[in-house]
Amino acid sequence: MAKNNPYPQQGLAENKLQFALLVLTNAFVGAMVGLERAVMPDYAASRFEVSTTTALLSFIAAFGLTKAIFNLLTGELQQRFSRKQVLLLGWLLGLPVPFLLLYAPHWWVVVAANVLLGMNQGLAWSSTVIMKVDLVGSRNRGLAMGINEFAGYLAVGGAGYFATRLAQTYGAAQAPFVPGIAFAVLGLLLTIFFIRDTTAFSKAEQETSTLPPFRSLWKDVSFRHFNMGSVTINGFINNLNDGVLWGLLPVWLLSQGYSIATTGLLTAIYPTVWGISQLLAGKLGDQYCKKQLISIGMWLQAGGLGLLVLPGGTWMVAGALVLLGLGTGLVYPNFLTVIAENLPPLQRAHGLSYYRFWRDLGYVGGALGAGLLADFLSLPTVFLLVGLVTTGGGFLASYRMCCTFKLLWRSHTCTEAAAF
Repeated sequence: MAKNNPYPQQGLAENKLQFALLVLTNAFVGAMVGLERAVMPDYAASRFEVSTTTALLSFIAAFGLTKAIFNLLTGELQQRFSRKQVLLLGWLLGLPVPFLLLYAPHWWVVVAANVLLGMNQGLAWSSTVIMKVDLVGSRNRGLAMGINEFAGYLAVGGAGYFATRLAQTYGAAQAPFVPGIAFAVLGLLLTIFFIRDTTAFSKAEQETSTLPPFRSLWKDVSFRHFNMGSVTINGFINNLNDGVLWGLLPVWLLSQGYSIATTGLLTAIYPTVWGISQLLAGKLGDQYCKKQLISIGMWLQAGGLGLLVLPGGTWMVAGALVLLGLGTGLVYPNFLTVIAENLPPLQRAHGLSYYRFWRDLGYVGGALGAGLLADFLSLPTVFLLVGLVTTGGGFLASYRMCCTFKLLWRSHTCTEAAAF
């Protein structure tokens, strides 16, 4: 290993301090987007009189499209600049977001703020993922991804609930976005003064890697490779249903007579369970067949979407959101580890960026599709349709992917994988 490499050995324990700082950084990244998840319908209606579902979901589409593009750019930028420099750029782009939301005179400024937020999320979240993969190596990669996503999505849920409490006390027009200033400033300062670059780490790992490079990485990650392509398709579906829930779940709960405080508490269940469950899900992926964990996770999400529209009151809604959180938590870290474990180290940043590009385009499909459908169909019908698509994703993973770890039930191995 190179003498100037500041990290003498890969591993979670060996690099625990830098890993912990990256986890904290990712929590701030998640909190930035969490502030908007529950209060945006009330904010849009009370401040800008934006009431149609399609118009309301336009900010999610803007966020999702920009995040997808900047996920893609992260891989390219990290070939030209250091990991830390790309992370720093992400925070610089995110810094204006809370100020724009606080003082936006028109709805288009809110949409513009979400474009910047998408840039921040694409660059910063992708960078923290890639840097953690650099640090830990292959032994505990699933656990590392579980911790990363746990921190990010627990922060999403916590910030979302905090924002609704501020909205209830001080109104939704400005107060919910004030904490965003602190999140952005702290994330920026942490990156400047404490985060260390990990680029040399991936170069050192490449020297001992036996994985051959892919000639057409874009095609293989996007659809062609049995495991990576299946994960990318399911990632798109996963974020499609998350985009639907982000935009329509608060609208649905408010229409059922729930207060904004109760709506905030209920909507926080989903990302909170999502975040916490990833601690276990990532470790399970290090020990058991990832394709089976992914299939179960997609089916749990579909079940949650179905339960959401059944009569039964608050407990039924809470149970549905717990199922959605468990299902999403089960798949999210395992999506990332499937991509990472199939790529040679020097292609990993690009490959993860391709996957995250397609995954976050799901936000665009979910936001625009749900917005248009909700203008013509009832919200329960939209949830059920999305649930059917999610069910199909689970069957795709079950049929097409192959296993390299212990099976939960009998299935084909990698050498017996179906040619689909």
